[in-house]
Amino acid sequence: MSKAKKVLDEAREIRNPEIDLADKAISSFEETPGLLNMTYITRLTLSHNKIKSVPPALANLTNLEILNLTNNHIEELPLSLSSMPKLRILNLAINRLYNLPRGFGAFPVLEVLDLTYNNLNEKSLPGNFFMMETLRALYLGDNDFEYLPPEVKNLKNLQILVLRENDLIELPRELGELTRLRELHVQGNRLTILPPELGNLDMTSNKSVFRFEGNEWVAPIADQLQLGVGHLMEYLRSEAYRITYNRYSTNKPQVPPPCVDKAKKISRIR
Repeated sequence: MSKAKKVLDEAREIRNPEIDLADKAISSFEETPGLLNMTYITRLTLSHNKIKSVPPALANLTNLEILNLTNNHIEELPLSLSSMPKLRILNLAINRLYNLPRGFGAFPVLEVLDLTYNNLNEKSLPGNFFMMETLRALYLGDNDFEYLPPEVKNLKNLQILVLRENDLIELPRELGELTRLRELHVQGNRLTILPPELGNLDMTSNKSVFRFEGNEWVAPIADQLQLGVGHLMEYLRSEAYRITYNRYSTNKPQVPPPCVDKAKKISRIR
């Protein structure tokens, strides 16, 4: 009897709503007999396996609230995933995604989406990606983004945004409209300037986190960062910086080259 089948048989016997199939050498959902009929489960962990594809029938698990598919070999996802009515947390970190299915942003109650360490960029995102109004945390670190679409402003409830270790050249002004944002991680990119609108965010309280290391900041920003985040935020709100920003935007400084070899990004695997 396979390890996965044993876990499922035991869970079925007591109607356990939480199924843990992490690190069971699973390469296909065919190795999890009956799983897709266990409609009462609320939490499913399939991390650290070798799964390549996710069947559309996974959406039959209509009571599922947490789905963890971290560290697999997944290259594509079914559209049906975004129709799951109770899914709150979806972890797809450390996979092989180059694109997301059309309509992926239709999740009705999703709060946390982790897409860390894939092969995604701004062209990978479907048109409705930023329509997930319930989203509180979005992890896009360790991907290939050069730009973040301005539609990010639609994520009105977003509190955590992780963009570390991409190839970001600039951040959109619209980030300043995310008034609930308390964590912003942009370390390890190709950023040189910041939009003045970031000064609208509360990044100076004890509960706030702003990570910015590993970028090639222009001198005015680098100087303020040395003094502290509070000084930077105040500077971004100043008229002097708006003039500076417009000047740098018109005559953009030399941007560092992209990181072609992902293996060189030391902080890839958390």
